[in-house]
Amino acid sequence: MPHMAPAATVDHYLGISRLLAGQLDFRSAIRAVAAEIAHIIPHDHLDVCILMVDGNYHTAYETGMDTAWGNVASTPVVNSPIRSLLWGEVDYLLTDDAINDARFHFEGAFKRPIIEQSLRSRLHVPMKVQGTIIAALSCSSQTPGIYTMEDVARARIIADLLAPYFFALRSAEQAQQSAIVEAEARAREEGLRQGALKLTEALEQERQRIGMDLHDQTLADLTRLSRRIDRLARSGELSGEALEPVSRGLHHCMQDLRQIIEQAKPSVLQLFGLAQAVENHLDRSVRDSAMPIEWALADETAGALDGLEPTVSVALFRIAQEAINNAVRHAQPMAITVRLRVQASQLAIEIADDGRGLARARGRLGGGIDNMKTRARLISARFAIGPGRNNRGTTVSVVLPLGQSAPDAEARQ
Repeated sequence: MPHMAPAATVDHYLGISRLLAGQLDFRSAIRAVAAEIAHIIPHDHLDVCILMVDGNYHTAYETGMDTAWGNVASTPVVNSPIRSLLWGEVDYLLTDDAINDARFHFEGAFKRPIIEQSLRSRLHVPMKVQGTIIAALSCSSQTPGIYTMEDVARARIIADLLAPYFFALRSAEQAQQSAIVEAEARAREEGLRQGALKLTEALEQERQRIGMDLHDQTLADLTRLSRRIDRLARSGELSGEALEPVSRGLHHCMQDLRQIIEQAKPSVLQLFGLAQAVENHLDRSVRDSAMPIEWALADETAGALDGLEPTVSVALFRIAQEAINNAVRHAQPMAITVRLRVQASQLAIEIADDGRGLARARGRLGGGIDNMKTRARLISARFAIGPGRNNRGTTVSVVLPLGQSAPDAEARQ
């Protein structure tokens, strides 16, 4: 390379320092100083490889040419063509022709840009802070054999100018990422805590409802029957005709108790599975409503439901149960459709009706929707509720990521 006057070189070094000021990210920093570096060390391609904090991965920020090195978020250091430098095994790398230099072509090396861009002359020096390598400065030219040891010395000065600034940028980025992770963890923890509180409240409300049902309905009926039996015993009229109303009353009490128990513990779910339990509840709810509602259930999961944990199955059933109840009681629909399917390792349950929609029924649905959201959150499922197709009716959907143990319907077909 032609000799440069010391004063001019110093001016370019000072220019690098001035241009770094105010740059807030790696890419803008390297591009800001590229022209000044080119006056000191001509290049067709310039990049800085930043080591991640763990030291096992690195990422490149480049200028002059866009290559595959700058298009990936991070890659293992073990695959870097300059890994020996990043590991501190050598103080610098200098080559007249990297295309034919074995040091850059070991098995697994991410060397494609060297060949594709014909980056023959290459110069690499480490960037250090307090003796620790944090990055590497790399200059490349398509012209072979242009770099010398004098260029290595200049590159080391440039690396010393860049290293503190890039170290500060890396520390700021790491602090930002740590803050985001911590904030997300806190949000999840708070969400689970609030979800648990809401679910506890919902369970307490359910317990109170069952207690009121038993007190106001079953206990009251049994009390009346007991008094009637006492009157019959005192009067001596224990004929079959006299006992027939008592028998009928006891039968009604038994039916009421079965219904209360069924609502408290979905035995169909335990015995026959989620799809059958949802279908059974849908059928019973429509029949009890005495309304001309058409209903259908499509199970397209191909057995994936069998792999669900019992607590997950119960939560999904309760969400479907609440959605069906809301549709039957408040939407005045002509039809209700439930669809269960598996796609891309996710289980989706969709309850759709063609009724009056959310806007007119929301006042009656608030608590139930909150309970559905809470149950979904506690099993790490996504919950959504909104207008149905063509803006008619309401659609409730729950999407649950499936673990490795749950079969994928697409794989089974």
